[in-house]
Amino acid sequence: MIIRIFLTLVLIPFTFSFSQELNCLVTVNYEGLSVENRERLVDFSGIIESYMNTTQFTGEAWEGQKIDCSLTIFFNGASSDDYSAQVVVVSTRPVFRSTRQSPMLTISDPNWSFRYVRNQAFYANQATFEPITTFLDFYANIIIGYDWETWAELGGTQYFNKAFNLITLAIGSPYKKGWEQSSDAYSRWGLCQDLLNDKYRAFREAFYVYHYAVDEYQIRKKDAQNKIINMIAVLEQMQAKVGLNSSVLLKQFSDSKYAEIIELLKDYPDYAIFNRLKKIDPQHAAKYDEMLR
Repeated sequence: MIIRIFLTLVLIPFTFSFSQELNCLVTVNYEGLSVENRERLVDFSGIIESYMNTTQFTGEAWEGQKIDCSLTIFFNGASSDDYSAQVVVVSTRPVFRSTRQSPMLTISDPNWSFRYVRNQAFYANQATFEPITTFLDFYANIIIGYDWETWAELGGTQYFNKAFNLITLAIGSPYKKGWEQSSDAYSRWGLCQDLLNDKYRAFREAFYVYHYAVDEYQIRKKDAQNKIINMIAVLEQMQAKVGLNSSVLLKQFSDSKYAEIIELLKDYPDYAIFNRLKKIDPQHAAKYDEMLR
């Protein structure tokens, strides 16, 4: 049985038992398709949402809040019953003593191809490749793994391994685009490789402490900010070793977290921290500059 520890500070965990792990909202944009193809997909969003919210991905009893997440699917092509789409994957987790949600994932995956027939039934089976359900299973495992990383050090490893196993199933299929090793800014293979590569262990350990700080911020702000500064130091070390933008994992972190980091450090006494962030994460330099004015 999975026991999820919310915070080891002063919290008494509040738990609710569910069979499924996700609370997923699915939105579909059909503008890139003909009217005929749109009609074939009229039930698609509801079927995907039902699959994400009724499948038990971990195979174990799940205690705790369901993980809030979303999939926004942009269809960009169709040929008969074969479709291609871009998918934006977002997940969050609650913050202690706050109505705010901490962003966990913000991924734009440009390469999802699959065959879909209207009223097609979906069956969960992570041992067999199927272009729709394997894609959904992959991101379910990534979402669950990321959530676990915030409650236990390296807690997401088993789910990241499951996700990587799905990549190996997919690579030999006719729908392998998006699953193969790639030099693109984002790839499923690159994300899993980084998550499971020991050279990123220090980042993953700091990721856990960072989210401890996100919760601690509500009761011990100064201590929390110091932990966040330590996370920035780890990012500086990782940038020196591998380059922030050359790593799918580190780029995903900066894209998801830059606004939260700014919010948590906006009254930090040493504003030089935002110059350090600019060097680590030049993509969002304009946002850091706003704090330096």
